[in-house]
Amino acid sequence: MKGSWVRIPARSQKNSAIIAEFFYFTVLLNLIFVVFFIGMQKLIISILFLFLTMNSEQIIFDFSKDTDISSWNVIDDVVMGGKSVGNFEINDEGNAIFYGKVSLENNGGFSSVRNQFSQKKIHSFTKIKVRLKGDGNSYQLRIKENRNDYYSYVATFQTNNTWETIEIQLTEMQPKFRGRALNLPNFSADSFEEIAFLIGNKKAQDFLLQIDKIYLE
Repeated sequence: MKGSWVRIPARSQKNSAIIAEFFYFTVLLNLIFVVFFIGMQKLIISILFLFLTMNSEQIIFDFSKDTDISSWNVIDDVVMGGKSVGNFEINDEGNAIFYGKVSLENNGGFSSVRNQFSQKKIHSFTKIKVRLKGDGNSYQLRIKENRNDYYSYVATFQTNNTWETIEIQLTEMQPKFRGRALNLPNFSADSFEEIAFLIGNKKAQDFLLQIDKIYLE
């Protein structure tokens, strides 16, 4: 009929409103869930990435212009009457530099620099890596399981006048005392308390070793 209209019962209107509110509430919940889920995914990925990054290496020293090197000590052959001279400092680029002159006078022939610290746990790491720039000379990397041990575990590496990262397997480091190999197993401990660099190639020579970072991997 022209001009006719149908009256919707109040109860039906109320039900429609309830259905609409439920629909919007459901949509909102879904949106919140999606946002939360995506956010959690990103958070989990970030945590995993951080965990993997943190566990891929353990920094022993990462030198910079602000690094306090007062705990590093130079030990030359002067302790045995020699005349070699070594120095250790931070240069303008923020790298540690170990430099000086090795002398064979008075039965000398070496210079070294070492750092002793609280026990460094090795965990699952298997090698020591050092980013450095040498001068073409051979050097020794030395560690001690216990700072009071009379011997060190030693590995020799050759430098080539360019920046490089040397890699030394911990289990290949041999126990030595004053240049003599000892009848003991290679390094196998789960921690160490001293690290050192030494030059002693049985000849008089100037030397310069720049060190950027030392870490376990």
